[in-house]
Amino acid sequence: MLPHDVQHLIYLHRWMVNIGLILLSMIAFHWLSRTIYRILLKQFDTGRHVWIASLIKSVHAPWLIFFWVLAISFIVPIVMLRFHIDIRHVNFVNTLRSLFFITAFYWSLLKFIRNMEQEISPHWRRGDKTTVRAIAQLSRVILTVFVVLAILPILGFSGSSLLAFSGAGGIAVALAAKDTCANFLGGMMIFWDRPFSVGDWIRSPDRDIEGTVEHIGWRLTRIRTFSKRPLYVPNNVFSTIVIENPQRMSNRQINTMIGVRYNDVNQIASITKTVDEMLRQHPGIDQMQAIMVHFVEFAASSLNLNMYVFTKTTDWAKYRQVQQDVFLKTVAIIEAHGAECAFPTTTVHFNDDNRSNQPA
Repeated sequence: MLPHDVQHLIYLHRWMVNIGLILLSMIAFHWLSRTIYRILLKQFDTGRHVWIASLIKSVHAPWLIFFWVLAISFIVPIVMLRFHIDIRHVNFVNTLRSLFFITAFYWSLLKFIRNMEQEISPHWRRGDKTTVRAIAQLSRVILTVFVVLAILPILGFSGSSLLAFSGAGGIAVALAAKDTCANFLGGMMIFWDRPFSVGDWIRSPDRDIEGTVEHIGWRLTRIRTFSKRPLYVPNNVFSTIVIENPQRMSNRQINTMIGVRYNDVNQIASITKTVDEMLRQHPGIDQMQAIMVHFVEFAASSLNLNMYVFTKTTDWAKYRQVQQDVFLKTVAIIEAHGAECAFPTTTVHFNDDNRSNQPA
């Protein structure tokens, strides 16, 4: 047994002993949790267990902080009793415990959603990345709503008051923020219908909107124009305009007029046939699509041939290279037939009768 003096000292300072035991227990728990955390990460953070690794990363820090706060909440009443502070304030400590519990739960789930979004998005296609981002944002909103509904009763708001507030307040908020609600619903329609995704080049014939989509938010969509200027479009605008998405085209079109001189009218048939054969053998032209080269028009200064084909590539730079090669080969074919491309000309006829009747 301990000496009587030591027992008396422990009795007098029992509050300090209790605090010391709590702190020592938390230090041991902290060290143990960190050790287990490293072991689990080493085991599961290999790319094959994405869900488990994300969950481990999400729960460790929030709940470790929560247990430290919980330990402090037990220390506070001990100190209050030692210095004869009104113990009735302990109820406030219990409220803080509940709030910190919900905060840890909310924080860990937010981290889990973010980790899953970061882990899944790089492995999905661009359109699916937009869906992942939409699901993640919607999950955050739903989680936040539930957390707020859980916190309000702890703070002393009754259920009937919450219902009355949500009814009247909901109507007031809907009227005051109808544009924001419209933009929110517009963002949801973009996420679910997916007329475009981040990275797509879009344009609208109804509005002066054209560029590459950089970000789709709940209220605004950011588009980077070809002059590198950011364009911020409210989401509800997309529900009232026509959107063209050239990024999702299957082919790019070459549709052009080729003018040949009237003097070369006898070469038109052979030029048309040779150009058609060249297009049907060109590696950059999609042979499964329409290939048409026809004499279509008697113009003011030329006989016009129409070339209507589709390239295999949809990349803008590669398309221009294919188009340039087709045009150069077409010009070479025209010259090989002894013909020339036409340009606007005017023929002037002089009347020599008046000149012959003038006196010498």
